Amino acid sequence: MLITVIAVVATLVISVLVSVIATNTYHKKVADQKIGSAEERARKIIDEALKSAEDTKREKLLEVKEESLRTRNDLDKEVRERRAEVQRSERRVQQKEENVEKRSDAIEKREAGLNAREEALTKKSADVAKLNEQRLQELEKISGLTSEQAKEYLLKIVEDDVKHESALMIKNMESEAKEEADKRAKEIVVNAIQRCSADHVSETTISVVQLPNDEMKGRIIGREGRNIRTLETMTGVDLIIDDTPEAVVISGFDPIRREVARIALEKLIVDGRIHPARIEEMVEKAQKEVAAKIKEEGENAALEAGVHGLHPEIIKLLGKMKFRTSYGQNALKHSVEVAQLCGLMASELGLDVRVAKRAGLLHDIGKSVDHEMEGSHIQLGVDICKKYKESAVIINAVESHHGDVEPTSLIAVLVQAADTISAARPGARRETLETYTTRLKQLEDITNSFKGVDHSFAIQAGREVRVMVVPDQVSDADMVIMAHDISKKIEAEMEYPGQIKVNVIRESRATDYAK
Repeated sequence: MLITVIAVVATLVISVLVSVIATNTYHKKVADQKIGSAEERARKIIDEALKSAEDTKREKLLEVKEESLRTRNDLDKEVRERRAEVQRSERRVQQKEENVEKRSDAIEKREAGLNAREEALTKKSADVAKLNEQRLQELEKISGLTSEQAKEYLLKIVEDDVKHESALMIKNMESEAKEEADKRAKEIVVNAIQRCSADHVSETTISVVQLPNDEMKGRIIGREGRNIRTLETMTGVDLIIDDTPEAVVISGFDPIRREVARIALEKLIVDGRIHPARIEEMVEKAQKEVAAKIKEEGENAALEAGVHGLHPEIIKLLGKMKFRTSYGQNALKHSVEVAQLCGLMASELGLDVRVAKRAGLLHDIGKSVDHEMEGSHIQLGVDICKKYKESAVIINAVESHHGDVEPTSLIAVLVQAADTISAARPGARRETLETYTTRLKQLEDITNSFKGVDHSFAIQAGREVRVMVVPDQVSDADMVIMAHDISKKIEAEMEYPGQIKVNVIRESRATDYAK
């Protein structure tokens, strides 16, 4: 049994070995076949690659030969063109050289001619100098003057003539400049007046309060007049109760007090309880209302004039001017109008419109306190502007608007002009007939008091006076001095709004008869 197993195992081993050997032999044969076919394909690929490389090489060589041929043709063409250009340049240079030689020959000939002329001129100059010397010697003998003395004499004559002509020219230019300036100034003023429209309301020194019935008069007077005395004492005005039906007249020169009294009396009439305690209460309320109204009027005026950034105290002072008048013209309305006129004229002249309006609005600010403090409204206005840190331009405009000091800026001059326009325009200010006639008579009396005056006339409502003088007693030069003296005397002895123009007229006549 064991032998049988061994025999089987041996058989199996031998069969395995035979199969392995056979398999290896087969695989080797297959590998050899594959290697042989791969080598053959490789040889074919290499042959094809070599053949393709040869073809590519031949094509590239042909392309290079063609490109070199084209390049050589282009170079040959460019060389031919360059040679042609060089030949043309050589011909041009040759022509220029020929022209230069011709010009050089012509210049040499011209220089030779000029040298000959210079020699001739030099000879002639020497002859002329000799002749001039002989002429000067003869002139010196004849005139008795040396050449230097004659030169000084001629120069003096020429200098005098030039000075005279220069003076005439300067005078003509000054006249033309003044005429043009006057014309331009009139245009600016007229345009400003046309563009600025302002209402003028004549103020009075009394206010009238209407009563519901005449029985109210007795209640206002009170027992033994205690009510009316209390009201007059607290407001500082006079109450006039007369036969005028259903009306009470409040009289006083302070418009603010008069306004307080009017408001208080109207409140008492509406309330119906009229006794001293109630009167005191209503007067206090009226004072508060007037203070609020003053502030409101100041703000409205600044807004209307287009002026911003004013100190609150200046706003209050402006509001007080609502209750101030000058020759019947409301001071606040006047200030607003001056501000508008200044702004319009400043815009025409290219100046700062805001500063001009501010100066115009504040020029009469002193009138708001001139009835409470000592001093003129000009000085008070300057003090107010300095106190509230206004600029130097504004202060000078306030200080100079009536000519007390010299203006230092064009803004100050505009304020003067606008103030005069606002005060002098028709309807702005009013005067009583007696004051008006007295002023005209005084004006004529002042002018007639001067020596050499024949007669004088006050015209244009006292805005101008024409003075006729005796020609034999007053010369043209004296006229200028007389006009100045008359103006100064009018300023010193009269009070008047605006300005007065003084015209001194001298007329000479020569008469003869043909027979």
